[in-house]
Amino acid sequence: MRNPFPKPTRRLSLPLSLLAAVLLAGGVTLLALWCQPNSFRALASGFLRQPLLIVLNALPVGLLILAAAALLRNVFFGAALVNFLVCALSVANRVKIEVRDEPVFPRDFALLKEVGSALESYEIRFPLPQIGAVVLVTAALIALGFFVGSAPFPLEKLRGWKGSLLGAAASLTVLTGLILTLYASTPLYQSFSVSNAEYVPAVFNDLGFPYAFCHHFTTYLVDRPKDFRRAEAEGWETGDVPGQGEAVSVIMVMNEAFSDITDAPAFSYDESGDPLANLHALRKDPHALSGHVVVPGFAGGTANTEFDVLTGMQTNALSASTTSAMRVVNRNLDSLFRVFGNDGYETSFYHPGDNWFYNRENVYRWFGAEETLFVGDMESPEYKGRWVTDSYAASLIEELFEAAEAPVFHYTTTIQNHMSYTAGKYGPDYDFPPTGISGLSEEVETLLSVYAEGVRDADAMLGRLWRFFGGREEPVVLVYWGDHLPYLGDNQLGYRQLGLDVFPGPEGQENLAAYETPYVIWANDAAAEALDWENAVVSLELPETVSACFLGAAVLELTGRGGESPWFAFLNQLRRELPVVHKNAYRLADGSAPEALAPEQEELLRKWRCWSYYKLQHKEIP
Repeated sequence: MRNPFPKPTRRLSLPLSLLAAVLLAGGVTLLALWCQPNSFRALASGFLRQPLLIVLNALPVGLLILAAAALLRNVFFGAALVNFLVCALSVANRVKIEVRDEPVFPRDFALLKEVGSALESYEIRFPLPQIGAVVLVTAALIALGFFVGSAPFPLEKLRGWKGSLLGAAASLTVLTGLILTLYASTPLYQSFSVSNAEYVPAVFNDLGFPYAFCHHFTTYLVDRPKDFRRAEAEGWETGDVPGQGEAVSVIMVMNEAFSDITDAPAFSYDESGDPLANLHALRKDPHALSGHVVVPGFAGGTANTEFDVLTGMQTNALSASTTSAMRVVNRNLDSLFRVFGNDGYETSFYHPGDNWFYNRENVYRWFGAEETLFVGDMESPEYKGRWVTDSYAASLIEELFEAAEAPVFHYTTTIQNHMSYTAGKYGPDYDFPPTGISGLSEEVETLLSVYAEGVRDADAMLGRLWRFFGGREEPVVLVYWGDHLPYLGDNQLGYRQLGLDVFPGPEGQENLAAYETPYVIWANDAAAEALDWENAVVSLELPETVSACFLGAAVLELTGRGGESPWFAFLNQLRRELPVVHKNAYRLADGSAPEALAPEQEELLRKWRCWSYYKLQHKEIP
């Protein structure tokens, strides 16, 4: 194979070519970092304090230059190609962060066909100085390559196309190995100091785009089921029949760390001091249905529970490795918002936290919520300590309902009772009622008394909404539950001193008590009449304990929408067979744990996994 480029007037020896590759890698890396949206001076300062970041950002660039140089037989042509590609990605990362507050991930390559529609949907200000610099440097490297080349490889057998392919393959193999090992290391990635570890764009900016991008080749994975067949899954996506349900507003409130651990025997609250007085009273209401949901995680993972409830998919089944459900979402998905929205409902999501946390701002748009409201959009939010109060969140729901011109489907995720449960959570002089439990360590007494105060406020929110909607003539169903159990010290310290066994347990032997939070579904008088409550509850066949991924489907069936969506209809079928599915732990409708699943149950699980994969990776929703 002849080299299509003209012979340069000067040639570099192999050592000089390698040195040039190293220097060019440094230059290309600097330009890519300069294209980021954050201050280059601040970035450089951070890199000087953590010099390993310099190597981690430049190393993949250098290996790509070596691979391109081997193929093009010229280190400057190779550098020009890599400079254009790497810096173009960095510019795209800058634009995406500025437009959607989300960086570029490797998985975005699967969405290239959606870029055109995205460009039409957003007002984009392209960084012209950065684009111009990338083009000029690329052109300069190309021009330099015409004058300065590389001397023939010392081994004559490797001077032809075979040598070029071997050289490129060797470099790419090393890079692949590093991505799967060094760059995949979460402990290493999390060891660096960043301005905000929870805010992914900030992490990208602080650690450098090349390093962060390479790290995310192995994160947020969705495993393809072994027996997945796309044509089969497409065949399941037929039969949507909107408009079947009753015009009953549905208010879903997932309260941060809401649990009933204060019902444990160790506590001795009297009726007047009961932190869960409203929950206990509401459970006795003739229009209430209550029990426990099994959520994806222990003491964390709020957004994973949101994902499970709203989509009917299951976070723990997406990948063999730990993943964040919200971070695997990058396309429009079926959800409760879409089902109710197709029936003419006003749909909304509120969260008194930052819109970037768990990428909620983008994800809820993909879920189909018409309106989202985060703390930055809220007018004069009320705080109790660091977090916005549950009382304020309740007032927003009331205001939303008062202003609605159609039935409402609304989902709120609260934040007040978020960890940590330290003595200063609500200010230095806040007086927490004691637990009344003797024998607790000082640390656990603090943890439990602070947490219980948050539970009181969460329960007060439930009571407030119960009374508010109880006084309305419009039909309303209220669904209220917790996202996960609270974190009460390392190694479940607080739980151990309470005598509660909530240790999650090993794979295959999960202790479901570590994942259970209370739920209550309640209908006001108008909704109970519209739904024929007693008969609807009987036909629903909802057991005391159910996986969170089935809760949303159950609400659809309860409101008469069980047959509107083939996906949610299937979830209700699966729920009747296996109401609890948690990793490799299962419970039947009678609460028993089967020794082995029946073939028909295995087939239902297979269909669920394959259908979920199809929705996440392939289904197109306008």
